[in-house]
Amino acid sequence: MRKVKLTLLLVSAFTGSFAQSADSFTTPNGKSLRITFIGHGTLMMEYENLVIHVDPWSKLASYDKLPKADIVLVTHHHADHLDSAALVKVCKVGTEIYWTQTCSGSSSLKPKSTIMHNGDRLTTHGVEISAVPAYNLIHMTPGGTPFHVKGEGNGYILNFDGFVVYVAGDTEDIPEMKGFGRVDIAFLPMNLPYTMTPEMVHNAATMLHPKILYPYHYGDTDTNALLNIMKTMPEVDVRIRNLK
Repeated sequence: MRKVKLTLLLVSAFTGSFAQSADSFTTPNGKSLRITFIGHGTLMMEYENLVIHVDPWSKLASYDKLPKADIVLVTHHHADHLDSAALVKVCKVGTEIYWTQTCSGSSSLKPKSTIMHNGDRLTTHGVEISAVPAYNLIHMTPGGTPFHVKGEGNGYILNFDGFVVYVAGDTEDIPEMKGFGRVDIAFLPMNLPYTMTPEMVHNAATMLHPKILYPYHYGDTDTNALLNIMKTMPEVDVRIRNLK
C-alpha cells in the first residue's frame, strides 16, 4: 500500500482569530500538496506553486490575505458556494474559473470562464480535473423538488500526478460514485437536510473506498455519529476538521 506523508499546519489568514488548519501530503512524484480547510464547503489547495480555490466564500475568509487563485472551482450556484465578492478578490490576471452552466447564468460577474458539465474532463497546469454528478435523491424541498437537481451541480475529481482528491460538492450517496475510480482523499458533505446523513456518508465510502475521508459542509450534523459508523471501515482514515 502506498504511504501518504502527512503534516499538520496552522495558518492565520482566517477572518477573526480562528486559525485555519491545513494538512500536507507528498504525492507519488514527490511534490507537495497542501489542503487548507477554510470552512463549510470552502477549500484551498496549493500544489507546488499552483493555487486552487474551491467555492470561495467571503463570509469565511479575508481573500485579500489569501494567495490569489490560478484555478477556481465552483461546484454550484447556491450563495454559500458561488460568491461574486469572493471571486473578485481571489482572482488575478490569468485565473481560470471552472463552473457549471447554472453558475454562469446566475453570477452577476461575467468573467472569462469554462463551463464543465457532468462527465467533462480536462487537464490544466498538469492537474487533471473531472466534473462528476452532484445531486439529491432523497432530500427534497417542501415543494418536492430536490435541494440539488441532477445536472445543475458538479463534484470535482482532481488528479495530482496520481494523487486523487474528490471534492463532492452538495450531493447524496449517488450511484455514480461506484464508477469514480480510485480516490486517495474524499471530501463528502453532511449538512442536513440538504446533503447526506452520516449513514449516507458511510455508504458513499463503501463505493469510493477513499484512503482518507473528510466530512465537510457538515453544519450541525454530529460528526461523532459518523466516526462511530465508520468503525466498520477501519481502513478509511476519517479526519474531522472545522468545516461546518
